[in-house]
Amino acid sequence: MRELKILAVVVALTLITYWGVEPFAHSQMHPHVSPANFDFAAADKESAKEGIEKAQKDLADAEKAGVEKNINGAKVTLDEKVEFEKTINAFWATNEEAIKATGDIANGEMLVTTNCTACHSIESKGFPQIMDNATAGSAYGVTPPDLGSAGKLYTKEYLVAFINNPALASKTSHKFVDGKVHPMPGYDWMPAQEVADMVAYLKSIAPNEMTNKEIFTDACQRCHGIKYADMKDGSMSAFTTNADIKNYMGKLPPDLSQHIRSRGVDFLQTFINDPQKQLEGTAMPRVGLSQESQQQVINYLEEVGDSKKAQREELGPKFLIYLVVFAIFAFLWKASRWRDVH
Repeated sequence: MRELKILAVVVALTLITYWGVEPFAHSQMHPHVSPANFDFAAADKESAKEGIEKAQKDLADAEKAGVEKNINGAKVTLDEKVEFEKTINAFWATNEEAIKATGDIANGEMLVTTNCTACHSIESKGFPQIMDNATAGSAYGVTPPDLGSAGKLYTKEYLVAFINNPALASKTSHKFVDGKVHPMPGYDWMPAQEVADMVAYLKSIAPNEMTNKEIFTDACQRCHGIKYADMKDGSMSAFTTNADIKNYMGKLPPDLSQHIRSRGVDFLQTFINDPQKQLEGTAMPRVGLSQESQQQVINYLEEVGDSKKAQREELGPKFLIYLVVFAIFAFLWKASRWRDVH
């Protein structure tokens, strides 16, 4: 019976650790955030509202503490949050006309090829890169993407928003202050119908299907590399040089070889969808991927960074069964050998 009591204590402590201590520690290291929301207009309105609520709470705490410097700082932050809510709500309101409009593909082709191909390539339509990746990265801060897959990667709503104002659409407006501007100019001066036409053209030339690697390459590789994963076709370096991307972002973006294991799927789901949820003030832009494209990126990170996941999960139940069987035989052997002593 003594062994059973010891076993019960071990099981109880294990369960307490697994269901109590570990979740609490995880909640402190990774505070709960709202799930990924691919309705970016609704998501931005909600996050702006949450920002005001948090600023109001911080101001109340500062007033309670009575430190004048902190009170003044909290008031400034609250004013900024209130002003930003007005800005972001007005921004999405101005996008509605173009989002609802039916685009003219032919006119969109003319607009895209005359306005966009000075910086962007569209290899699939005969518009190659004007500069190599390193030179383009040096000129713009980050290598501009090829637009051939944009209509596949992003929703119409996000494309409209990004064309109108890239900084607000990607949630990086906090970076572009004091005269700093986003490397891509906004086209909010353009009539809504013409923006809709451009998006219609980008949608029309996008491939119907793309592999997980192709999605990752077009969505992430301009800034991130994969150097240390189990890859048959070799490592992948970021298109933009380390020096240029560090200068543009403020720090060198991480290599994503093992990000799926160090961060986990849940973290990546929310971080890719809206980096500000997990790391407020980060220079990482909201990529704006559709739900399907984002899942393909995560699937690719699992393929290269956690290729043994299926085998590991398959082995788990077998190993637990082995432990149970071994424990039974160990108990029976012990009972047989030590029966006379007890």
